[in-house]
Amino acid sequence: MKTISSLSLVPEQTAFEVKKRYSKRLSIPYVAKLAAVSSLAFSATASAYDYSPFKFHVSRTSTEAAQVGSSDTELQRDVWRMKLSASMPIGKEWSIGANVGYDNLDYGFKNVGAGLLQGNVTPWSSINKYSAGLSLSYRPNAQWMFLFAPKLQYSYANTASSSDAQSYGVVASGMYRFKSGNMLGVGVAYLNDISEVKTIPYLAVKWNITDKLSLSNPFQAGFSGPAGLELSYKLDDKWNFGLGASRRTERFLVTDAEQTIEVEEWVSFIRAGWNISKKVSINAYGGYFFAGEMELSQPKVSDDIENQAAAGLAIDMKF
Repeated sequence: MKTISSLSLVPEQTAFEVKKRYSKRLSIPYVAKLAAVSSLAFSATASAYDYSPFKFHVSRTSTEAAQVGSSDTELQRDVWRMKLSASMPIGKEWSIGANVGYDNLDYGFKNVGAGLLQGNVTPWSSINKYSAGLSLSYRPNAQWMFLFAPKLQYSYANTASSSDAQSYGVVASGMYRFKSGNMLGVGVAYLNDISEVKTIPYLAVKWNITDKLSLSNPFQAGFSGPAGLELSYKLDDKWNFGLGASRRTERFLVTDAEQTIEVEEWVSFIRAGWNISKKVSINAYGGYFFAGEMELSQPKVSDDIENQAAAGLAIDMKF
């Protein structure tokens, strides 16, 4: 099943991640997608003063240079991602959330020759992505959780303007928590992307294999993308490690004539996470991008992207 990262359509971190700090009956999962619609999961029995409604995420990803197509054209990418999200309960069963995000993708082309870029479109050097989303979640009982989350995004290269770069969509999902604490969910995402409309079903999972070993959808970062699977190991309260893979897609406007580029690729990664405190965490990544393809919408031509290694760092802060 193809997943879409351009609008964050599936769970960033799928869980009824219980913090046990606000109410025994209330629990909100990290479900997004629309990317990342970012919603926070919590419950609490302690003081409301311990509750942190805001979360700030920043990450940096860099890839090595890779050949595009059969020519000598090379592409090297550096990506900054930032997102500010908030979530709050509006009763024992309902909660609302909101998020805004900005991504800056630096595309460094060298030796542009024959292929997709030659004569079809002017090479671009950077991409701006702005997004805003809302989420409404409903938990009727201890087992079920439902989410409705619309999102709006603008994604365009420096060779195009933002006026025609609008995308919007909505995701609806339902998740079930078993007595064991393991969770499964299904959902559907509707996306009116730039020059293309898509409807995408997805499966979400968070399964505790042992007390320390679990299988889940990886959270949103430069490597993990919006979906896929990650096998993670919790060493202690400070350190955790992960191994996983996912399918990523980036779509953006490159000219005002409604030409778009879509980059699809598989990503495998290893991760090391450090919880500095209850409110600050850092994750370091090493990864490998493979089976990549770059496609131009008009005229419809595509080039393969050579496999490449990458590295990344992500920081999350709650306040």
